[in-house]
Amino acid sequence: MADLGEFGLIARVVHGRSQPASTLLGPGDDAAVVSAADSRVVAATDVLVEGVHFRLDWSSAEQVGRKAIAQNAADIAAMGASSTAFLVGLCCPATTPVTVIDALVQGMWAETDVLGAGIVGGDVVRGDSIVISVAALGDLQGREPVTRGGALDGDVLAVAGRLGWAAAGLAVLSRGFRAPAAVVSAHRVPEPPYAAALAAADAGATSMTDISDGLLADLGHVAEASGVAIEVRRSTLAPHQRLVDVGSALGVDPWTWVLTGGEDHAFAATFSRATPLPEGWTVIGSVSSGSGVTVDGAEWAAADGPTGWQAFGK
Repeated sequence: MADLGEFGLIARVVHGRSQPASTLLGPGDDAAVVSAADSRVVAATDVLVEGVHFRLDWSSAEQVGRKAIAQNAADIAAMGASSTAFLVGLCCPATTPVTVIDALVQGMWAETDVLGAGIVGGDVVRGDSIVISVAALGDLQGREPVTRGGALDGDVLAVAGRLGWAAAGLAVLSRGFRAPAAVVSAHRVPEPPYAAALAAADAGATSMTDISDGLLADLGHVAEASGVAIEVRRSTLAPHQRLVDVGSALGVDPWTWVLTGGEDHAFAATFSRATPLPEGWTVIGSVSSGSGVTVDGAEWAAADGPTGWQAFGK
């Protein structure tokens, strides 16, 4: 990176890349210009720090790049919006091989291609480790935003996407293994069901959230914001057999991954009982008056572990 330099990197990042129609002015000026046909812009940001959120001996740089975009795009989708543009801030040591940055950027562009969005700008600085900061912009396309605060007494709780896979993959890697591949891949590159989130918004979901910190933790945010109680029923949420097998091999209860594991970037939403669920959604519980989140009528015991990821947890 020291040989390539900041402007050499910027030229390398944008060379030959195409932008969607929503990008009116892309990289190369003081700021980008992105259309906002809806007149409202949904915005989200996230930061990934090497050694905290990813390790390059566990994931390829391309996989990290995809993950950096996907976790931000999932936040946009959880509001009922489509991603339109991303701004990327990159900090890295001067000794970082250009091949690592090339792969990182390739992964980012690969995920934006899936979304029909573009990388419209950002910044590059030197630091002691690789840090990736991504800001995402989204278009509601005429929808009302679906917030965490709209769940109502009597609603059903449903999820779209897989739960527990990324956490199981992290556990496998932490034990020094690299298989089973499907589980490890879930940790390396999340696969948010973006279309399912938009379908939920179109169907009239009363609340929705991206599951990034863990099912129970993120449902706790919905319960608090909505002023309701949420119950999860495990009879509707059995761990996949692959997670059961991995749990048996590692001596871990797979329910821990399903209920508290984050980074799958599935979606949880609440719907009126009269609303037909969109394709890809499964009812896993209910909403009632009260507060907090319960599992089969009881609180998740502290002895079972924390309910999800905590940025400043010990």
